[in-house]
Amino acid sequence: MQNKSIKTKYYSPAEDTLFFANHIQNEKGKSALDIGTGSGYLANVLLPNFEVVIATDISFDATKKAYHLIQNCICCNAADPLAMKFDLVICNMPYLPSDKIIDPAVDGLDEGLVVPLQIIKSAKNVIKKGGKMIYLTSSLANHKKLLEEITRLGFHTKIIATKKMFFEELILVEAVLK
Repeated sequence: MQNKSIKTKYYSPAEDTLFFANHIQNEKGKSALDIGTGSGYLANVLLPNFEVVIATDISFDATKKAYHLIQNCICCNAADPLAMKFDLVICNMPYLPSDKIIDPAVDGLDEGLVVPLQIIKSAKNVIKKGGKMIYLTSSLANHKKLLEEITRLGFHTKIIATKKMFFEELILVEAVLK
């Protein structure tokens, strides 16, 4: 019997990634973090404008893939092991509402809120005061409740871009730490 190849598990760049990339390509600063980097595409977009760019992903396959674009890759949960403070944190979050996590790249659990809130709480610990997080969510998630929760965590939030898709609207949010 012939062995079937094992599919690597990371989020490949898609239309949401390109939408996100268009809105971060002019961001500048000393340090940036891409949480849930997937292929490393968004971290690579930041490289020309930051002295240090670090990418994290919970998937070892993702960090192996991303390493081809960005060498500062760490396999970990969100920003949990990091002590460095960042000017900018970005995240193309797993925001789809789900009962359980089957695909960690997209499943956000209850109302698409549980996983995004865990990521944002982790990111808050590594964002400089006055620094910002830019993240992507969707009209399929309870994005209004997510904005409320993030405001309670000490961020000033605003929607900076939206894009209508066939089955959802992509929502790009900027959250500045007060």
